[in-house]
Amino acid sequence: MADPTFETLLYSVEEGIATITLNRPDRLNAFNTQMMKDMIAAFDRTDGDDAVRAVIVTGAGRGFCAGADLAAGGATFNYSESADPSRQEARVNGVQRDGGGLLTLRIYDSLKPVIAAVNGPAVGVGVTMQLAMDFRMASTAARFGFVFARRGINPEAASSWFLPRLVGVQTALEWCYTGRVFPAQEAFDKGLVRSLHAPEDLLPAARALAREIIDNSAPVSIALTRQMIWRMAGADHPMEAHRADSRAIQARGASNDAKEGVTAFLEKRPAAFPNRVSTDLPDIWPHLTKRNFS
Repeated sequence: MADPTFETLLYSVEEGIATITLNRPDRLNAFNTQMMKDMIAAFDRTDGDDAVRAVIVTGAGRGFCAGADLAAGGATFNYSESADPSRQEARVNGVQRDGGGLLTLRIYDSLKPVIAAVNGPAVGVGVTMQLAMDFRMASTAARFGFVFARRGINPEAASSWFLPRLVGVQTALEWCYTGRVFPAQEAFDKGLVRSLHAPEDLLPAARALAREIIDNSAPVSIALTRQMIWRMAGADHPMEAHRADSRAIQARGASNDAKEGVTAFLEKRPAAFPNRVSTDLPDIWPHLTKRNFS
C-alpha cells in the first residue's frame, strides 16, 4: 500500500523493495522544495527500516521528472526573491544551498542500493538526482537533458562531481555545454544508463535486479560496499581504500554473517544472513569526517 505521509511522492514497501514514485504527474513530476524534503525523508526512512533491502525511484505518469518547477517564471532560480520561506532554512554564510545537492548528498549516504527506473523525460534536476543512484535503467521512451546553460544557470546537485565519473569529462562537457535533450539510446551508449527496456518491462526489470541483490547478499555487506565504492571514487590514493578494506574485513570476518555465508556455501544452500544494517554496521571511517558546507 502507498504511504500517505508524503505530499509529492508515493511510497510503498513490498518484499524488501521500497518504491519511491515522484507523484506530480500533472507537472511531469517537476521538482520543488517539498519534493526535495519528501525525498530526503523517504531515504531517511529506507535507511532506518531493516525490512527495506533495496530502493527503486520512478515517476508517476509519462515523465520521470521534468526538472525544476518553473511556475515562478524568471525568478525561479533567484533565491533572494523566493517566496518560499523554507528555502531560507538551507542558507549558510549568505549562500543558499542548492536543493538538488542536498538531495544527492543524502542519496550518496544511502545504506541501501538505489535503482532509478527512468520511465520518461528526465531533465535538469530530473537527471542530476539520478547520478547519486547506483543503477539507471531506462524506458526506451525516456529522454535526458542537462539543460542548465540553456536556462542561464549552471549544473547543480553536485553533478560536476558525479557526471564525469560516470561518463567521462568529454561527454559530460558536451551534454552540459549544448544543453540538448537526448534519447535513451544515447544515454545507454555513453554509459549513463545501465540498460534499456520497453516501457511495460521497465519496473519488472528494476525489481528483478533488486531481487538478485536481496536474495543473494548480506545487507550489511551491501551497505559497506556501497559506501566504499562511492567514497573511494574521490580518494587521493589507494591507501585510503586499503584502510577501509582492512577495517571492514576485520569487523565482518568475525561476524555471524561471515560464518553463515561460508557455512551456507559449503552446505550448498541459500544463506540466511542474521546481521542488520540498523544495529551491526561497523564504522570503518574513523579518519574521515562529514564535510560541512561553509
